[in-house]
Amino acid sequence: MAGGGFGDGGPTKRAHLYEYKLTWYFFYACIVGALGGALFGYDLGVSGGVTSMDDFLKEFFPHVYERKKAHLHETDYCKYDSQLLTLFTSSLYFAALLSTFGASFVTKNKGRRMSILCGSISFFCGALLNAFAKNIEMLIIGRCLLGAGIGFGNQAVPLYLSEMAPAKIRGGVNQLFQLTTCLGILVANFVNNGTESIHPWGWRLSLGLASVPAVLMFFGGLLCPETPNSLVEMGRKEEARRVLERIRGTSNVDAEFQDLVEASEEAKLITNPFQNLLKRKNRPQLVIGALGIPAFQQLTGNNSILFYAPVIFQSLGFGSKASLYSSTITSVALVVATLISMFLVDKFGRRAFFLEAGTEMICCMVITAGVLAKEFGHGKELSKGISAFLVIVIFLFVLAYGRSWGPLGWLVPSELFPLEIRSSAQSIVVAVNMIFTALVAQFFLVSLCHLRYGIFLLFAALIVVMSLFIFLLLPETKQVPIEEIYLLFEKHWFWKGIVGQRDQEKPNGNV
Repeated sequence: MAGGGFGDGGPTKRAHLYEYKLTWYFFYACIVGALGGALFGYDLGVSGGVTSMDDFLKEFFPHVYERKKAHLHETDYCKYDSQLLTLFTSSLYFAALLSTFGASFVTKNKGRRMSILCGSISFFCGALLNAFAKNIEMLIIGRCLLGAGIGFGNQAVPLYLSEMAPAKIRGGVNQLFQLTTCLGILVANFVNNGTESIHPWGWRLSLGLASVPAVLMFFGGLLCPETPNSLVEMGRKEEARRVLERIRGTSNVDAEFQDLVEASEEAKLITNPFQNLLKRKNRPQLVIGALGIPAFQQLTGNNSILFYAPVIFQSLGFGSKASLYSSTITSVALVVATLISMFLVDKFGRRAFFLEAGTEMICCMVITAGVLAKEFGHGKELSKGISAFLVIVIFLFVLAYGRSWGPLGWLVPSELFPLEIRSSAQSIVVAVNMIFTALVAQFFLVSLCHLRYGIFLLFAALIVVMSLFIFLLLPETKQVPIEEIYLLFEKHWFWKGIVGQRDQEKPNGNV
């Protein structure tokens, strides 16, 4: 196997000595922490629905409303082509990009839990500002506060879940983040379906309800523990052991605790974690986890569909209600797919899901492009049969994404990095993700206008590239303890020639 690493367990030091039982305390901490995904998901789902509502467009984007009405009963790729309208969506992700570096400092020095709390406060303020917005400036400022909340949440939550989880179920636990993201999207679609008929302030209710998951995460987070990894990193070893014993449900945690302490001692020798990320021994993590996977996750095209699902379906000739219902169907696909991935990813592995689902996604994009090239853009609505077929194909695409690049795009980076650079590296992961999220959000509708059905062929070609990337470069990480992942790269067919043996290079701040 070209990209092969190790199967069940891989090379480990003390992993066979780790013990754990699943406790209610562990479940509570993970569920509350995972609510960070609900913030991200609700915004993903609500934005596209709101930007297709007539009352919202009339108040803030009247030129788009007039163009929409002019093409109400026909298909038009360019119906929603407005850079100011897409800035409403993408401004959040530019703000998240900037905030993630501040989040890195808080996450490393004050703990993962503190970043989660800060994110919930910022998101709550942004939701209220959007709900009471009177002009575009208030909308954009509110979106920026929401973005800061997402930047903090996305920086801390994947780390929190990965560090809290026992190695053998880390994949499933980490995907709670993706599950709550998908549930947030689904809830947002149901909310949009209900508020679309409330005139003229239904869109305000849609945006304001984003405050609900923020409130739940804040008050729930006050009762959550910090991760043992973070407590050791902050020098609170006795507290770290108590938390580790409580979340593992056993006092026999000597082996795991010793691994955490040794990783922390090595981390203390690092004076510049960002610079250390560039060292040869961390090159695989940089290329795969910090750059490749976060960028590729957005270049699949899935988030474009989630951002603008109601807009896309209206552009394809669906009515307003029909487009919202169709986007709800795609959200259901995400939830179902995430549940599949949660229960099976630690059995079949990360690579299998990436590669199998990638093949399905390529086929769906090519089929969508073919149907649109033949049937779309002739000044009349698509037939019911063709419309239903497109919804099914997009459903299958989202189902494939939802069990692969969606959850694994957060899981795999969060488990690759050694403790000494984990927080800083995660900020790079979020930054790269948000850069590409913002760029795709900002330019998808104009690309749809100019490339027409070719935009789906472009996504298909990109998925081919990223599937080859996974096949050749990513070793299997399932059930490998998080502090021993680096051993996989020392045995990998390609990376072993770059990283060498870890003990040959003393950790320090110099490249």
